[in-house]
Amino acid sequence: MKELIDSGNLPKHIAVIMDGNGRWAQNQGAARVFGHRNAIKAVREVTEGCAELGVSYLTLYAFSTENWARPQFEVRALMELLVQSIRNEIPTMLKNNVRLDTIGDMESLPVSCQKQLAEAVEITRENTGLNLILALGYSGKWDILQAARKLATDVQKGILKPEEINETLLNKHLSTQDRPEVDLMLRTGGDHRISNFLLWQLAYAELYFYKDLFWPDFRREHLYEAILAYQKTERRFGKTGEQVKANGAK
Repeated sequence: MKELIDSGNLPKHIAVIMDGNGRWAQNQGAARVFGHRNAIKAVREVTEGCAELGVSYLTLYAFSTENWARPQFEVRALMELLVQSIRNEIPTMLKNNVRLDTIGDMESLPVSCQKQLAEAVEITRENTGLNLILALGYSGKWDILQAARKLATDVQKGILKPEEINETLLNKHLSTQDRPEVDLMLRTGGDHRISNFLLWQLAYAELYFYKDLFWPDFRREHLYEAILAYQKTERRFGKTGEQVKANGAK
């Protein structure tokens, strides 16, 4: 399937909602945490798959602001797994030239997580390949709200006039900042919604939902499947199909 992909028409930025870990575990008669532990291989598969193809940005929805409402033992296990996984994956990221970064409310995470993340970000800072972004303590509404607060503060201080606020300026105050908007969003688990993920950045993204696939079972072939579907889509961005074809012919 990989050989069918047009390397000249890759999505620059892919985002993933990694859903279905708990249900995958429950289907096997195990605790939900078992599903989270078995999801690490899927993270490695999508990361290495994107790196090999030449995708520039990959954002993974690792922990949302709403996830704090889950049972405390599950949240605690997730945080411990996060620290362990990042520590274990640093050599692989260095080998594959992957640069790690984060978005979200980092201060809401346990200190041990903040420390491990900061160390991994620093260690991989000079890598020039895939930009792997973990969305932690993140939600789209939170992102827009914190950007609006920063802009309001600048207006209050007289640094900025309300009429000077535009899309470009707001975009610079989002946690994603100068990163490109999402071209392709993937979601496993069977649900057809974006669940408060990158609300601003998904404005013109193509959405690909896997009907019967839980995240722990995700492999590179599933990534290729979504990219091939993306490459068959005419992306119009509000224009007509005729306009897009005319521009492409130039």
